[in-house]
Amino acid sequence: MKEGQASRTALGVAVRRAAHQLVDHPPVLDDPMVVRLIGDHYPRHMERAMHTVARDFRCSMAVRSRFAEDCLAEAVSAGVEQYVVLGAGLDTFALRNPFPGLRVFEVDLPATQKWKRQVLQRAGLAEPATMRFVPLDFERQTLAAGLEGAGLDAAKPTFFSWLGVVPYLTLAGFRATLETIAQMPEGSGVVFDYAVPRAMLDSKGQTAFDRLAERVATAGEPLRLFFTPQEMDEELRRAGFGRFEQVDFSDLNERYFKDRADGLKISPLGLGRMATAWV
Repeated sequence: MKEGQASRTALGVAVRRAAHQLVDHPPVLDDPMVVRLIGDHYPRHMERAMHTVARDFRCSMAVRSRFAEDCLAEAVSAGVEQYVVLGAGLDTFALRNPFPGLRVFEVDLPATQKWKRQVLQRAGLAEPATMRFVPLDFERQTLAAGLEGAGLDAAKPTFFSWLGVVPYLTLAGFRATLETIAQMPEGSGVVFDYAVPRAMLDSKGQTAFDRLAERVATAGEPLRLFFTPQEMDEELRRAGFGRFEQVDFSDLNERYFKDRADGLKISPLGLGRMATAWV
């Protein structure tokens, strides 16, 4: 990504989530706010995202957010009152927050947050009183300092979501953020997705991997960090988490897409996995 430039992949994710609301019924993630955010300002993007051949991709974008928000609900039921969205982009949870006592902190690059505020204003949506923007460059600033400056109480358990970010980081940046989360009070947790190495994929998966890598590189955000499931377990253990688990496409299909009449489900290409970890 160019210095000072808003994330183009963040727009792509939001467009696909909006398309999911309009063409996949019922939606796995009920998110009418993202449709308002996108509006009619990106007609070519929406046309492509609503096409049948794009179904797998928009499905993946929606289900990872649904899974993250289900994990958040588990944390809230256990007493968590602070939620940090890392690499928030055009995430809309703060606009749909069903938990009155939950404070939301959106962390992202300053340029992306400036753009998001413009998008919110254009859509006629007020910034929620329970949400705070936290401008941060993961590679140059510490997460702890950024959150402290935004008013997060480091003495209280906090839940973090970290979607669509890890594959674009350096290993040092990934580890620094993970270790910060692992040092939070007991009851804190994180959910995130990550990419597996190309060599783990079959021929169809490698073709899909190459196309995705080319597309995001063209957008100025190249993929550069990959883990095998075994390597990720070791990273979580190394960071100091007390318990953790991983889920793949088959787990998510069983949980969210079983017996759907339209056959909607996540592709078995297996480009990535999701992980949860708890302090």
